[in-house]
Amino acid sequence: MPLSGVRVIDLTDERGIYGAKLLADLGADVVRPEPPEGDPLRQRGPLTATDKAAQTSLWHAFFASNRRFFTLDLDTASGREQLDQLLLRADIVLTCDNAFAVKEADLAKRSAQRPELIVIDVSSFGTSGPWKNYLAPDLIAGALAGAAATTGDIDTPPLKGFGELNFMVSGAYVAIAALAALAKVRKDGQGQRAEISVHECIASCLEHVLMFYWYAETMQRPEGKVLPRRGALHWSDAYAVMPAQNGSVMVTPAPDFDTQLMWLIEEGVQEDLIDPKYQEPENLRLRVERSMQILRAWAAGKDARELFLQAQERHCPYGWVLPLEAVAENPQLAARDWYRKLTINDQTITAPGAAYHFSNTENEIELPLSPHTAAATDAAAILSDLGWSAS
Repeated sequence: MPLSGVRVIDLTDERGIYGAKLLADLGADVVRPEPPEGDPLRQRGPLTATDKAAQTSLWHAFFASNRRFFTLDLDTASGREQLDQLLLRADIVLTCDNAFAVKEADLAKRSAQRPELIVIDVSSFGTSGPWKNYLAPDLIAGALAGAAATTGDIDTPPLKGFGELNFMVSGAYVAIAALAALAKVRKDGQGQRAEISVHECIASCLEHVLMFYWYAETMQRPEGKVLPRRGALHWSDAYAVMPAQNGSVMVTPAPDFDTQLMWLIEEGVQEDLIDPKYQEPENLRLRVERSMQILRAWAAGKDARELFLQAQERHCPYGWVLPLEAVAENPQLAARDWYRKLTINDQTITAPGAAYHFSNTENEIELPLSPHTAAATDAAAILSDLGWSAS
């Protein structure tokens, strides 16, 4: 596996655990210590059963995949010694502020002792600035960083994104930072300590919003730098989700306006788009606006699936908007063996797989999801088995 032999300590909460998952699923040797009372994330829904005694968190099984768990009692000398053994042998430590064992780890001291150590620190708003001591759950994080403001239309309130997409963004940045730091260690032996702000991670993804703010004069929008909510409409106005028969389709005349125009001409619905004025560079915005008006009326009479397939044949980058249940049945994902089997309490379920494939000269490298387990109580045995102990 790409990260085989890389030792990672996972001291994260919801804000960074997806990054630990990405590293674990790439083959890193990831351990996640838990307090004696258990990891609170094991109580996150959805759960496998209504019977409280039999409940297991599907959320935890997915986000904490492919790692070892063990109980670490930091109120005891043996527990503190075990944490010390972990920190002496780890390549990467992933943390979230206020998460279990982060304070006791004293990572500033560890980094000074071991210059090769990589530490990735996650917080809601960073360690400086007026909001540095604030906390934000996923919904609040998305609202304060601007993601929620982009949802909904002008006459509706903002919408909550599905699941915890904001924390998956920060988790992805955790993995990126860890891999970048690992590359540097392998190059010159020098470790890194990276600070990940959930707030900044989300804001960095708002290209479709910030384009208006930064280039207000170029855009020449009457609304100014800050536009009202626009639903699925792209900053260029040339991409929009449009209702069709039996569903919706993301429709665009870009990047080849002429190919789209020829399609409309074939169907006799081009209206005035053949007027030479639309070919003039200074009228590009006018051409976009008129094209989208015609496309919206045209798409409304088309079957969503057929329109998508016809667009693909013509190399027009339309997107068929699928409901969640249709995504689960998507033939593209099935053909690429995206789904993985996950064992929870002797029950095998189908789980989402990795969003990538690696290959070598002989065969594809795929890491199956390991069975979801409870935290081990014999931490010393786990450390010895991993080769992380002094023995």
